Amino acid sequence: MASSDYSARHLSVLEGLEAVRKRPGMYIGSTDARGLMHCLWEIIDNSVDEALAGHGSTIEVILHADDSVEVRDRARGIPVDIEPKTGLTGVEVVFTKLHAGGKFGSGSYAASGGLHGVGASVVNALSERLDVEVDRDGKTYAMSFHRGEPGTFADSDPASPTPDATFSPFLSGSELRIVGKVAKNVTGTRIRYWADPQIFTRGADFQTDELMSRARQTAFLVPGIILEIADQRGVEPVSTSFSFAGGISEFVEYLAPDAPLTDTWRMQGSGTFTETVPVLQPTGAMMPTELTRTCEVDIALRWGVGYDTVFKSFVNIIATPKGGTHQAGFEQGMMKFLRSQVELNARRLKVGTDKLEKDDILAGLTAVLTVRLPEPQFEGQTKEVLGTPAVRNIVATVIANTMSARFASPKRDDKAQTSLVLDKIVAEMKSRISARAHKETQRRKNALESSSLPAKLVDCRSTDVLNTELMIVEGDSALGTAKLARDSEYQALLPIRGKILNVQKASVADMLSNAECASIIQVVGAGSGRTFDISQARYGKIIMMSDADVDGAHIRTLLLTLFFRYMRPMIEEGRVFAAVPPLHRVIVMNPGSKPNETIYTYSEAELNGVLAGLKRANKRYQDPIQRYKGLGEMDADQLATTTMDRRHRTLRRVTVKDAAAAEEATRVFELLMGNEVAPRKEFIVAGDGFDRSRIDS
Repeated sequence: MASSDYSARHLSVLEGLEAVRKRPGMYIGSTDARGLMHCLWEIIDNSVDEALAGHGSTIEVILHADDSVEVRDRARGIPVDIEPKTGLTGVEVVFTKLHAGGKFGSGSYAASGGLHGVGASVVNALSERLDVEVDRDGKTYAMSFHRGEPGTFADSDPASPTPDATFSPFLSGSELRIVGKVAKNVTGTRIRYWADPQIFTRGADFQTDELMSRARQTAFLVPGIILEIADQRGVEPVSTSFSFAGGISEFVEYLAPDAPLTDTWRMQGSGTFTETVPVLQPTGAMMPTELTRTCEVDIALRWGVGYDTVFKSFVNIIATPKGGTHQAGFEQGMMKFLRSQVELNARRLKVGTDKLEKDDILAGLTAVLTVRLPEPQFEGQTKEVLGTPAVRNIVATVIANTMSARFASPKRDDKAQTSLVLDKIVAEMKSRISARAHKETQRRKNALESSSLPAKLVDCRSTDVLNTELMIVEGDSALGTAKLARDSEYQALLPIRGKILNVQKASVADMLSNAECASIIQVVGAGSGRTFDISQARYGKIIMMSDADVDGAHIRTLLLTLFFRYMRPMIEEGRVFAAVPPLHRVIVMNPGSKPNETIYTYSEAELNGVLAGLKRANKRYQDPIQRYKGLGEMDADQLATTTMDRRHRTLRRVTVKDAAAAEEATRVFELLMGNEVAPRKEFIVAGDGFDRSRIDS
């Protein structure tokens, strides 16, 4: 709306809001769904700040079917009395004045997220209609706005307000209507608004999943708060409530993508700093004033067995996805302390002059960092980066003090866990150095140099990667038969000696030094862990060929653990298979000159069914029935027909369809690879039968 459309009385009030409408990206980042969600959280965060100050623990968010959104709280309610400098009610000041409110240059909030004083007014400026109701002093007060200008809407049905209703701006003076009565002790605020289609791009919509995720996050950060989300836009309304008694320690457990290497460590502390800020004086002048600030630091973290990093940072519960001085202080303090610990334990850890880097420390780390301080300096209204310089040293000091206490603790658990952390980060450092050296060696090679692939690899001739297969064969006896049975054009063979290293319980360094594991990773040719690049894989399929017995099942499990932990994209893209060799060979003897018939069975149940069928048909078979103890017992024709020939074989595809399946697979691997023998044996024996529901020819 152009300035000429406003009444003269409101020109001074709306000058700032008109700037918001002309340059919305300066205040909310963008005008798509992200900006829409940013506006919603500006309103929600005001209610959360009230809850942090101890007023009202329940917040309701309703996504109405008419594309409006409503936020309700039971806090103190926006002030309704007259603000002396402007002559306007507190409600009108909050929604029409930039840089005004209880959090701007005031002592109402010790630490809050909405410190620019522009959140509610910006949302109002970018809304086609905004209605606010306040319960205070035994009454319910109400006011409406149209694109930032206060006035009244002539709704045909007050129970169903709409932005299309006729709007009449106030001309001589604003009116904060009294629309009802409440009990003296009832307070709270209800804000409902319709985003302006003139501002936001077509198709921009409130994202339910993002709203749920952010609400859950807030409930973790503010223990005891209750966030109720209701989405009434669909055919069936959806309602969810979030409330967590724990704090960021519980948040870390929720975020962690892997099994724990350590317990969740909590680090808390505070520090003070001084800064000079302009303070509004009673005379109306802004005077530079030196103030002493307190910054409270709260950190929860734990290392896991994996290598993925999950790091979340917050300032007064506002997420800072792009970091800032608090995150820099965390990395600085952690790096300095752990480097000193590695130097102190250099002999045990077998490290030379190499230095830890940030990625070595962050590998497998899940951490939540929160700081609380008055009037933090953010880079922009979107508050994605903290800029207060003094916070860096305060966070680094808290890290140094709390980590020093834990590493010096005489408790047995603390000693064991700190030792595991040092082992892990040093193993990551050695792995990084080894990977860098390997990459540099590869770069120095040219086409005339010989391949460094293992000598025991029996490679194929084809260079069509997607059509090739690497068959990992158990033992040299099976390798000899497989050489004769394979199609040398596209089938490569790599023998392994028995059971490979259990990588679930071994460190990265141990895995890389194990000959069998290193050979497999080298032959696949795509790296491992964080450096794995599936586009560099030398084969289209990886097929595990192990004996059809308990030992063979154990070997398959060990191989799958290796792929799952260090070459997971191969499984995620469905390129890892298990061969399905037969357990029995039944030779049916036909009368006369008719050749005998051969039937292969893959389980005891299938064998019993075949024998029963032959008995009913009065057919004879050779006795005893051959029971294959290993692949080496087959001749080349039998192995090709049953296990290797694409026209006849059956493969079992290994899949991880989504993150939930991956987590379940991790728990299964922990069961299989853990120290308890009995559960592992029971699982292997129970799962040894051939499952025809998971096959791929």
